[in-house]
Amino acid sequence: MRVVEALDAILMQHNRRTAEGRYRPPDAMPAVEHVVLLRDPRAIESLRRLFPNARIHLWLHDLMAPGSTRARWLAGADAALATAGGAVICVSDFLQQRVEAVLRNLARSSAVELRTIFNPIDDALDRDGSSVDPQKLIFLSSPNKGLGYSLAAFQAVRRAFPGMRLCVANPGYRALQPIALPDVEWLGILPPARAFAEARSALAVFMPNFVLLETFGLVFAEANAVGTPVIAHDCGAAREVLHPRNPVLPVHGGQRRFERFTAPLGWRTKLSLAGVARRLSIFDDYVETLRAWRGGARPLVSADPRFRISRVAQDWQELFA
Repeated sequence: MRVVEALDAILMQHNRRTAEGRYRPPDAMPAVEHVVLLRDPRAIESLRRLFPNARIHLWLHDLMAPGSTRARWLAGADAALATAGGAVICVSDFLQQRVEAVLRNLARSSAVELRTIFNPIDDALDRDGSSVDPQKLIFLSSPNKGLGYSLAAFQAVRRAFPGMRLCVANPGYRALQPIALPDVEWLGILPPARAFAEARSALAVFMPNFVLLETFGLVFAEANAVGTPVIAHDCGAAREVLHPRNPVLPVHGGQRRFERFTAPLGWRTKLSLAGVARRLSIFDDYVETLRAWRGGARPLVSADPRFRISRVAQDWQELFA
């Protein structure tokens, strides 16, 4: 929506029945020159009937690898993609490398233009001088992005730093049934202004997620923009998006084994084994990083100008030129 509004474009939504300004149900518009299709290449052929004179661009956000469901969708739309006349846009260089690996085996798609256009943050998003609570961490993401693992790791953190609390927010597109845990505060679904305020006052955004790799990680970009560093692993697009002074942690074998073993067993079993994992030093990286940050080495981070909506809108306009 930020991109659509910055470009003064029309957004057609397949499940919409009535028009409200720029937001409309699908309808034929023969004069349109550019169409951006989100995520699903299987819709290219139907879009060609609605927009016969348009170049159709495919905007990919989701994790993709050879052999995955989304890779099969892309392969199945190979011929349509090659004749659509548009580019394939990825939200990070990390994702573009993944898409390149899929397209490499599709001869007709070899000439398709691939480019990265980052996800946007608001131009005005910045530090505001808020005081930082050294006893507060915050998880700001969908629960399927490693929340169970993060809650287990937090058990080691709160043991090392009594009184530390973890606030958990949920964007709302995945159901979450909170469970009562010591020093865990469930914030629910937050409007953006409240989410930014919660992040500003936290020592760190606590996102040790290697379970579902981020293809961009808007929470990374927005957290750094308001001055808050992120506890994150060096996987997905984390290093690409986070500020250079925001360290990223390697994923150790013990961490992967703990997650792989406990993933089928549910949150309660994962949490019941958190003490074992702590004694095996599986969570030591998080504790030592937070110890340094509490001791005065908290990194000074800020927004990356490449992600500002004014810059991202320019990148889209260059695509359409």
